[in-house]
Amino acid sequence: MPSPKKHFTEPDDTEILTAPRNKTTKRIFIAATRMNDGKTTTSLALFAALRSITERVGFIKPVGQRFLQVEGHQIDEDSILLNQIFDVKTPIHAMSPLVIHHSFTRDYLDNPDANHAELIDSMCRAFDRAAFERDYIIIEGTGHAGVGSVFNLSNADVAKRLNAKVIIVARGGIGRPIDEIALNKAVFEAAGVQIIGAIINKVEPDKIEMVEKYCRIALDRMNIPLLGCIPHECMLTQPNLQQVVDETKGRWLNGKSAGCNNRIDKVIIGAMAAKGLVEHLDKGVLIITPGDREDIILSAIASASIGIGTSIAGIILTRSILPHPRLMEMIAQTEIPVVLCAEDSYKVASRVNSMTVKTQPSDKDKIPVIKDLITKNIDLAVIQNAFDSQD
Repeated sequence: MPSPKKHFTEPDDTEILTAPRNKTTKRIFIAATRMNDGKTTTSLALFAALRSITERVGFIKPVGQRFLQVEGHQIDEDSILLNQIFDVKTPIHAMSPLVIHHSFTRDYLDNPDANHAELIDSMCRAFDRAAFERDYIIIEGTGHAGVGSVFNLSNADVAKRLNAKVIIVARGGIGRPIDEIALNKAVFEAAGVQIIGAIINKVEPDKIEMVEKYCRIALDRMNIPLLGCIPHECMLTQPNLQQVVDETKGRWLNGKSAGCNNRIDKVIIGAMAAKGLVEHLDKGVLIITPGDREDIILSAIASASIGIGTSIAGIILTRSILPHPRLMEMIAQTEIPVVLCAEDSYKVASRVNSMTVKTQPSDKDKIPVIKDLITKNIDLAVIQNAFDSQD
């Protein structure tokens, strides 16, 4: 069997690249009109959808903002996430060549001419590795078209430099997302970047038909195909208990191994009488209460022991107050996840309710849902047809 065609020739290390050597891999750049509009979710789902067509799919996030240390490199969280889910088989540093640390912008502006050439070279070399022997590559942006302009690497600049075609993701509605798509269209087109189409994400399910009808009319006038409308899926915005612990700087007291992945879909502050709490002890419920509200804790223990409350997501004890030692012994005999936090109940509840929830590698229950949303709601043929002229 002949070996696959190589898509680029490895450049000499002394050469400073200004563009990738790879000319044939089909590149799809995912941009969004605002933060948290669904770039990462779209990237994950589109990667999975393309994998159903060909195994040769790559991924890169050229400019990242939230990162972890991996193998001595600063690596964007989204690159780590996608690699852990799909095992992309690309060196992880090639999937995340540039990350914006706290002094990045100032360092760049101190010597922009020299720094810019170095950044472009790093990005192009990483792209060539990530796209090596791939039919498609997903390029995840960092926000709207202008993000990164301060160091001359806006999303529009990156898409142009990598010769990619863009999908714009906007949040549900009609007027606001269309206006924002128009602004992004102007920036991308000024840079000479082709727009494949737009996705309207997080649309209320009962408004899908109406939003799709009128967004399609508005986008047709702008010569932008509507690739589809994705319904809002509550589960994707629900944190698990470990994410809540991280957000509130809590400390596990009980049930970590069984409860860290419990999904939170309802938060109850234990300000009511324990008798009134029993009817709320359902799956997905997180109880937030001071550690000295022993009546509430006993109600949770009692309901768990008779099989009523075994599905609650957990209990957060606030103000760093531990229950009586005897009560702690009773908690230890259950599988109820219990966490201790320093702040009061209302501050903890506010933190939980205002959390920005990003998909994590441990969110194995979310991944099939994400894949399904794209498969059912996005016209993949339009995306494929955008590259027909390259074949």
